[in-house]
Amino acid sequence: MGTFDLPWIRKIAAVASLDDENRRRLYEYLLSSGSAVGRDEAALALELPRSSVSFHLDRLVREGLLRVEFRKSPDRTGPGSGRPSKLYIPVMDEIGVSIPERRYDLAGHLMATAIKRAEAGGAPVAAALREVAAAKGSESGRPGDFLGAISELGYQPTPDASGGYRLLNCPFHRLSRDHRDVVCAMNGAFLNAAATASGLSADVVEPVPDHGLGQCCARIKALEGDS
Repeated sequence: MGTFDLPWIRKIAAVASLDDENRRRLYEYLLSSGSAVGRDEAALALELPRSSVSFHLDRLVREGLLRVEFRKSPDRTGPGSGRPSKLYIPVMDEIGVSIPERRYDLAGHLMATAIKRAEAGGAPVAAALREVAAAKGSESGRPGDFLGAISELGYQPTPDASGGYRLLNCPFHRLSRDHRDVVCAMNGAFLNAAATASGLSADVVEPVPDHGLGQCCARIKALEGDS
């Protein structure tokens, strides 16, 4: 087995934690709740066993997607009512007026596939990741509707003053904060291949070095036929 950057491997584990359907439903429920949520409340809302909800909540805490608070409930009476309840709260940088769409499941799949390919062929992981991202981008393109294809992936293309499009959301935001070079290279390979598969030239995608917080590291040039 090759030697890889350990923090990167840990980040993949965090990405993979959202690949479970019930865990993702649980996280989305907490995001939409607007307040701290206990295990019983979450289990009732999602119609899941309390033991399963506890497992998934604690997993999300370990991966840094939730934090825990202990509070005494004014509504509880009787024996044990003085014990504080364990409540779960999403990390604040993932909460907004509209919840940004993230694609950590896609990033985790690409990274894990790249590591497997690198181990099998002895190629550098970074090169393997670009190849895997490009292959997935080719699958994700849509002839004649590149903007529609990337909109469905959460990029939020929005016209800018230069006649092109800024991408107002980074689907891989959490990963890009700590591994910007790796994630932006992966993202660029993905978008370039998706553009080509949609009938455009790859150079329609260009990097944005000083993109805003939460925005994509790439923009789309003016498309042929745009007024």
